[in-house]
Amino acid sequence: MGKKGKKEKKGRGAEKTAAKMEKKVSKRSRKEEEDLEALIAHFQTLDAKKTQVTETPCPPPSPRLNASLSAHPEKDELILFGGEYFNGQKTFMYNELYIYSIRKDTWTKVDIPGPPPRRCAHQAVVVPQGGGQLWVFGGEFASPDGEQFYHYKDLWVLHLATKTWEQIRSTGGPSGRSGHRMVAWKRQLILFGGFHESARDYIYYSDVYTFSLDTFQWSKLSPSGPGPTPRSGCLMAVTPQGSIVIYGGYSKQRVKKDVDKGTQHSDMFLLKPQEGGEGKWAWTRINPSGVKPTARSGFSVAVAPNHQILVFGGVCDEEEEESLEGSFFSDLYIYDAAKSRWFAAQLKGPKSEKKKRRRGKAEDPEGATEQETGGSSAPEPLEVIKEVVSEDGTVVTIKQVLTPSGLGVQPLPKADDSASEASSSGQEPCPRSNAMLAVKHGLLYVYGGMFEAGDRQVTLSDLYCLDLHKMEEWKTLVEMDPKSQEWLEESDEDEDSSSDEESADGEDEDQEEDSAEEGADPQHPEVARGKQ
Repeated sequence: MGKKGKKEKKGRGAEKTAAKMEKKVSKRSRKEEEDLEALIAHFQTLDAKKTQVTETPCPPPSPRLNASLSAHPEKDELILFGGEYFNGQKTFMYNELYIYSIRKDTWTKVDIPGPPPRRCAHQAVVVPQGGGQLWVFGGEFASPDGEQFYHYKDLWVLHLATKTWEQIRSTGGPSGRSGHRMVAWKRQLILFGGFHESARDYIYYSDVYTFSLDTFQWSKLSPSGPGPTPRSGCLMAVTPQGSIVIYGGYSKQRVKKDVDKGTQHSDMFLLKPQEGGEGKWAWTRINPSGVKPTARSGFSVAVAPNHQILVFGGVCDEEEEESLEGSFFSDLYIYDAAKSRWFAAQLKGPKSEKKKRRRGKAEDPEGATEQETGGSSAPEPLEVIKEVVSEDGTVVTIKQVLTPSGLGVQPLPKADDSASEASSSGQEPCPRSNAMLAVKHGLLYVYGGMFEAGDRQVTLSDLYCLDLHKMEEWKTLVEMDPKSQEWLEESDEDEDSSSDEESADGEDEDQEEDSAEEGADPQHPEVARGKQ
């Protein structure tokens, strides 16, 4: 009894501390958010000029990160909304809606009256009701100089059948935030975590809310058991058993004045509905078997039709007091929720390549060693002993003998591969974080994101596709040369005349009209870690 009482008091103390911090952050950020409200209102007056739905065929969208990419529930389409772009001096925010036709391989820009304000780091969830709906909550608007942030707490629905935006006004929902995660569970939206940042303070969340798609009401959950610490940018997905899994994420703490330390979390939890009462949930910490992703933040998540959860890319930070450097990734990890097991995805390579390799060493490049050609011609069978942890915590030990064909070794490219093969397919996405991910008909799509090259942030607009059934190779649908991207150095003084003349790719002229968009030296890479 004594220990339990202490734990309860400690828990209440932590809640009080979090409440005080939220009040402090809210007070300090209120003024800067009021300042940004005027700019947001200005953009909304520009959006109000749209009085009818227009669909315009267009080239692929401009470079961006922290947007949302969603698969249409009924059509062979992907839906891209929002996002941000930074050119070295200015931050551009978007509320554009793009549709990518998978069958036609074409893009369409859809202008709909009364859209949500411009934002990034929001969450978008697609549900099948009413011919398909796209639900959007929260996110943030950054000032053009990247120094001030407005965090939304609004909820919107895009009716895909009628192409109309509708704002849903319901009290009792989450506070303003970005970097949170949201999933559709039965006929509810469930939201977890996120963060709120002002110029001087920030707070990370670990609260859980549900929104009923029937009653349009928010409810705050109070799950039992020890749950995740506050964080943003985590993995959140529904398992085949009906639970919700949380993995990883990012948070930071102030270690001394003006010095923050970021944490890339790697723990994992299940949020499980409890029997005997609606709205009762419990947290359980789990330790899956297999090979989980290396430490990282800014990774992207999508769910395959077989309930396998995909984690792509991200960045691992090395922090010093005055600097932040990251190693970016382009690897793909899979969490099998049914078996509670992680594994790294291995691509098999194109079929023509595999045929070449079956002919033996005579076809190998001259002077190639065993290591260069993928090992010896007759590898020994491999015995694997692994422990599988089921959702209820039961540990099952499995002994498995893998034959050489089951080792999943990825063939290396041949020196005599044709140029046409290399250009049409086989290229894989470059390392990146904060990319957009979606799965449709067993195909994984990766769009955009960013990586850092020294002090420069390169924002991407390329599009790749991977067949999850064949797992052979990535295919390039939209190419991009990062070297061609505009980058304005902080020392440039002529931003009024140069950067105001064009936006990210010549579009978004309305955003350029406002003189308040001038500014420099945004702390963009550091902020992006939390948004993910």
